[in-house]
Amino acid sequence: MATSLQFLNPTLFKSLAPSNKTSSSLSPSPLFRLNSTSTAFNFRPLTSSSSSSSAAIITRAAASSSGSGESLTRETFHGLCFVLKDNIDTDQIIPAEYTTLIPSVPEDREKLGSFALCGLPEFYNDRFVVPGEMKSKYSVIIGGDNFGCGSSREHAPVCLGAAGAKAVVAESYARIFFRNSVATGEIYPLESEVRICDECKTGDVVTVEHKEDGSSLLINHTTRKEYKLKPLGDAGPVIDEGGIFAYSRKAGMIPAASSA
Repeated sequence: MATSLQFLNPTLFKSLAPSNKTSSSLSPSPLFRLNSTSTAFNFRPLTSSSSSSSAAIITRAAASSSGSGESLTRETFHGLCFVLKDNIDTDQIIPAEYTTLIPSVPEDREKLGSFALCGLPEFYNDRFVVPGEMKSKYSVIIGGDNFGCGSSREHAPVCLGAAGAKAVVAESYARIFFRNSVATGEIYPLESEVRICDECKTGDVVTVEHKEDGSSLLINHTTRKEYKLKPLGDAGPVIDEGGIFAYSRKAGMIPAASSA
């Protein structure tokens, strides 16, 4: 589901002529300026909490910025995968009762992570987050068709990121979940070209590797199979920077966040 930034959330953007003033080397293309009065998608805590230990081994790789010829740093993830099937909806990802938690509050964000995927049906024998724990040992989620369907709650990608997930690899996504994933910068919503969820099992050791041409590769070290993933397009650099607000600030589209 390679996408243009104009599809992330049109209500947050207004079209403007190109600006010659940018505060960084990031290209502000597509030429949209964020409405800085909106607080939507501004979910990361303003105060940085101590980095928690993650099951993922993260390395950094250069990825070309879409259409700019410039290079951005994109992460490559290695760890255990958690496998799901079709139509995983937002109630299964994070039940509505937990959406009263505020993701920008560090304590609430941590609690959100502990409830990630707690609404799954009982026939999923493995739990994404072990009861009593705050983080998951699975760094990559593999899904089937229509991942993230249901409501438009932004808490869905936020809770997955808070639990320690780095990427979701699915056959297809509900559009709103894909957009929320990009706008919050919490996880990489990657699309597979084949039905990977039928060929992988929970606990398999995998690597999600980003290529310089913008494409990605999922390597299952347990089965010794590789799968080509579809490019993220213009959405990739937004996630690289940590979401639409961080991307827009670095590109000079909106003022830098106050340090106060």
